[in-house]
Amino acid sequence: MAIPGLALLLAFHYLPLLGNLIAFQEYLPFVPFGRSAWVGLDNFSVIFNGDAEFLNALKNTLLITLVQVIFVFPAPIALALLLNSLLSERIKRVVQSVLYLPHFLSWVIVIAIFQQILGGSGLINNTLRARGIDTIDFLGNPDSFIALLTSQVIWKDSGWGTILFLAALTQIDQGLYEAARVDGASRLRQLWHITVPGIRGLIILLLILRLGDSLTVGFEQIILQQNLVGRPASEVLDTYVYNNGVLAGQWGVSAAVGLVKGLFGVALVIGANKVAHIFGEAGVYQKA
Repeated sequence: MAIPGLALLLAFHYLPLLGNLIAFQEYLPFVPFGRSAWVGLDNFSVIFNGDAEFLNALKNTLLITLVQVIFVFPAPIALALLLNSLLSERIKRVVQSVLYLPHFLSWVIVIAIFQQILGGSGLINNTLRARGIDTIDFLGNPDSFIALLTSQVIWKDSGWGTILFLAALTQIDQGLYEAARVDGASRLRQLWHITVPGIRGLIILLLILRLGDSLTVGFEQIILQQNLVGRPASEVLDTYVYNNGVLAGQWGVSAAVGLVKGLFGVALVIGANKVAHIFGEAGVYQKA
């Protein structure tokens, strides 16, 4: 039963790793694979020499990552805690189903919904225009672009992200809550001393995995809105690879940037996991 899944993993995740050879070649698509001229580390010059376009993409990526770790990562945790506090199981199931739905929408549909609400001819601006009030450029304002991205991610994926946390909350011994209530503990103290420690291991595990994927900040979401806000404010490493590799034909440079991004992600996972071991947590893998 595991063979189809393993085959997909091998075909789409491990075999493509061979393509990293392009990072050390002057790659030409019409030349058989592996036969392009070798150029050593020349393709990495945009990284080592501080290319302005690359540095801008790196800056935007790190800033978006920081904002999303602060605001997006805790959102499913808070939502799971709120859902878990509902006494009626029927209401809880209905609310969960409603919150899950946006996850199954593609980014094309999600952005179309935001355009219908926040766009120049959207619901809010049409209402302002009808009342004689100046319209607001929600979607094309570079200063608010990161806030827009963050709100879209929270709306789309927070409900789906609650699944693991709700499952972890059900594993906490209810006797602990009963004992805490007998001792006079408030709901806030029960949350802090029982609930949060009960899901702490899962939180640390998912945070480590999130750090490993930290330089991937939503290629499809951003590329669909890049024309509205402009590349200086929206260019991230993934769109840099696409714009310079697929569109501009700089295949080797784009492969080099992608390779460094992947290695940096691996280093973050290993480093964060070692920190987790120092604090007595299991992390992604057990300490040898």
